[in-house]
Amino acid sequence: MPSELAAERGEPSYVWRSGQERRLRMVANWAHMQGATILEDGCGLGTYASQFQRRFNAKVEALDIEAERVAVAHQEVPHALVAAGEHLPYPANTFDLVFSNEVIEHVQNDHEAAAEMVRVTAPGGRIIIFCPNRWYPFETHGFYWRGKYHFGNTPLINYLPDPLRNRLAPHVRAYTAHVLLGLFKDHPVRIVEHTRIFGGYDNIARRSPTLGKLLRIVLYTLESTPLRIFGLSHFVVLEKTTS
Repeated sequence: MPSELAAERGEPSYVWRSGQERRLRMVANWAHMQGATILEDGCGLGTYASQFQRRFNAKVEALDIEAERVAVAHQEVPHALVAAGEHLPYPANTFDLVFSNEVIEHVQNDHEAAAEMVRVTAPGGRIIIFCPNRWYPFETHGFYWRGKYHFGNTPLINYLPDPLRNRLAPHVRAYTAHVLLGLFKDHPVRIVEHTRIFGGYDNIARRSPTLGKLLRIVLYTLESTPLRIFGLSHFVVLEKTTS
């Protein structure tokens, strides 16, 4: 069952499974992690932040807007605190890595959140973002119908024109590449990598291991083809060029 915050904030990672492991490997491939100073911007329960500490001996700061989630994260990430992505409580040029996993789509103002990520990143540091792809065939954050929220994966909502799409899913954004990268176009960053990836499909793999394995083989192969445009999430790596 979804949590009470599912509509407004999305669901955090409750357990560590292959999907999270794959994303962690991607982050480690594109950023210096060992002993780095890292911010998880929107940490949920601290799932990734705790892995950064445990595996890379990183100096980790983490924040989330929901106090209940921060209380859980704080058990393993002592510096976790309550804050909004539009107003990061850190000095400029602080972090070697700012990590945002499926968060920017939920903030009140994504332009301000993007600017804050750039501000607190040190020159030469990197910003890594996963966020929803508008061309994925399903809206994974549920939808509203006649004032009632319905949780689950719903097909084709994101293919509707904005006025209709935003009436059904006013609580969350899904990004085209143009809109997502446009958030950073006036900031001192360069695009190091941008692609789209498919999910881990861990729930399917748990119910049917054979089907899950086949699904991953097929979809992960598509990530190397133009059909990756239909992937679940954008994966973006930015590097800050100046202070």
